[in-house]
Amino acid sequence: MAQFDIPEPFEIPFFDHGNTLAETIKNSSQRRKMSKTHFIFRKIKNILLYRLAFFCPLNSWRIKMHRWRGIHIGEHCYIAQQCSLDNAYPELIFIEDYAGINQGTTIITHTNCRDVFKGVVKCVAAPVVVRKYALVSVNCTLLPGVEIGEKAIVSAGSVVTNKVKPDTMVIGNPAKKLVNFEKMLEKA
Repeated sequence: MAQFDIPEPFEIPFFDHGNTLAETIKNSSQRRKMSKTHFIFRKIKNILLYRLAFFCPLNSWRIKMHRWRGIHIGEHCYIAQQCSLDNAYPELIFIEDYAGINQGTTIITHTNCRDVFKGVVKCVAAPVVVRKYALVSVNCTLLPGVEIGEKAIVSAGSVVTNKVKPDTMVIGNPAKKLVNFEKMLEKA
C-alpha cells in the first residue's frame, strides 16, 4: 500500500524564459534551484519519458516511465495512453493504489503566466492527489491543488477545480457533485 508525503503548495516566479535558449536555461535552472546541466538533463529526460509513455501500449511500462519522471504512483493503478501528466512538476502528482486515469486526461500541477497578470493570478505549483480506488474518466482535466477522494468518480470531460469528496461522482466544467454513492456502496 502506497503512502505518500504530500507537500504544501508553493508560489513560483512568473513566466520569464528570455529571448535565447541560453537565457531560458539560465532562468529556468535558477527558478528550480539546480545547475544548468541538471536542469537540461532533467528536462530532456522528462520530455522523452513523457512522449514514450503517451503512446506506450502497455500499462505496466507507462507506469514505470511516469515513475521515472518522478510521478508518485501506487500499486495496481491504471494510466491510459494519451494522458498528459504535468511535465514541469511531475513530482507533484500522487496517484494512490488501485486508482484509474483514463485516456485523454490532463493533470496540471502548476500555473505559470506572464507578469502582466500580477495581482490577478498567482503563479503556484500545487500537488494533485488521486486517492485509492478513484476513477478519472476520459478527457478530464485536473487543475493544481485538486484532490480526488477515495472511490470518487470524475465523469468524462469534467474539469476539476476543487477537492472531490470520497464516494462522490462529479460532472461538468467546472465539475459539480452529481451524486454521493456512499450508502449505495454500503448496501452492495
